[in-house]
Amino acid sequence: MTDADADDGSALYDAFLRGERTEDILIYLHEEGVGSMEKLVDLGTRVEDGVVLVLPAEDGKSAFESATGLGAMDFAGQAMQTDGDIADDCTSGTCPDADGDDHYVKFVFAFAEAQNEEVGGLYAEGDVIHAYAACACGTTYSDKWVV
Repeated sequence: MTDADADDGSALYDAFLRGERTEDILIYLHEEGVGSMEKLVDLGTRVEDGVVLVLPAEDGKSAFESATGLGAMDFAGQAMQTDGDIADDCTSGTCPDADGDDHYVKFVFAFAEAQNEEVGGLYAEGDVIHAYAACACGTTYSDKWVV
């Protein structure tokens, strides 16, 4: 991987967090659950405890399923049943069931939705990030926020 490739991954990640990649999916994978971090870093951005991939929607859903064994939309549907707190950089969160040190985000699936004043509410305020997380304890939860 060249420095330019690494810069491209970081640029995609930064653009996603600004709500500018509404056709893409963000996947965060904690290093504890990844077999080969080196291969994934070639495709994404290394962060403190793992790797972030920003991929076109269909590729992202497929990559998420390959990495986690879960269908992306099935996972999102399950996670949205529990509100939680996911960090704005999509790499950590606070598990709603946290009762000790065994809680950390294993993976996140996220997408950005463009501002939509017709829908109203949160969506009228700006672009919205929808994020779905799985904790190491097995709890899944979701969060959304205006960029």
